[in-house]
Amino acid sequence: MRLVAFFAILAGADFGATIAHDPSPSEIDDIIAKFAAKEAAFQQARGNYTYRQDASVMSLSDDGNVTGKWQEVSDIVFTPEGKRTDRVVHAPMSTLEAFQLDPGDIQDLRDVQPFVLTTSELPKYYIRYLGREKLDEISCFAFAVKPKKLESGQRYFEGIVWVDDQDLQIVKSYGRGVGIMKGDHQYPKFETYREQVDGKYWFPTYTIANATLHFQDHDQRMKMVVKYQDYKQFKSDTTIKYGDVEDPNKPPATPPKKQ
Repeated sequence: MRLVAFFAILAGADFGATIAHDPSPSEIDDIIAKFAAKEAAFQQARGNYTYRQDASVMSLSDDGNVTGKWQEVSDIVFTPEGKRTDRVVHAPMSTLEAFQLDPGDIQDLRDVQPFVLTTSELPKYYIRYLGREKLDEISCFAFAVKPKKLESGQRYFEGIVWVDDQDLQIVKSYGRGVGIMKGDHQYPKFETYREQVDGKYWFPTYTIANATLHFQDHDQRMKMVVKYQDYKQFKSDTTIKYGDVEDPNKPPATPPKKQ
């Protein structure tokens, strides 16, 4: 499956089409303001969708074999007030022994890996323009993102985001979750890809990490895969399915046509 480019619509936008060169400082500020506003709209729109989240974290031996696994499959629903509700549908007993997930890992899974940089979040971050890049033929602005200040109990994204220069929405992020944690806690770098859902918003559909965690007394290889699947808008018959997990009680839906 071609991540990022799947369902991409690259025509008819108003900003990126007019800037084929590296933007000026004032244009960069305008781009940041506009994509943050688009991200805020996306965040609100995502609250009108249910979806299934299938997350797996695996410990690996030095030769790459799986030595333990944690998995949780949940159906995610957002209330009209924006409150997230998880209904766990599959959670086998964890066999992880080399390391355990901590509250920071769970918070990253919920909030940091599907990173959204909205207007209200902008004051919390330093944002630096890196240049133009293409991702699967999608022309993007690349930005480095770093939190200005770490506050206790909060998790933040630190890394790079790629913003479609047509839709002005994040289509990929690469980095790690950061925060204030006491003790020997290690968090992997991850990549999150988005795909366009219902021809308008770019929704996260896939996160992967394949890293070595450097604990104080040992190094440990790990792999993480998160799939965000089966987006379905409330009061809508439109269903967009990714991956292989499917609700056996749900009637078959007609796949959307590519744009």
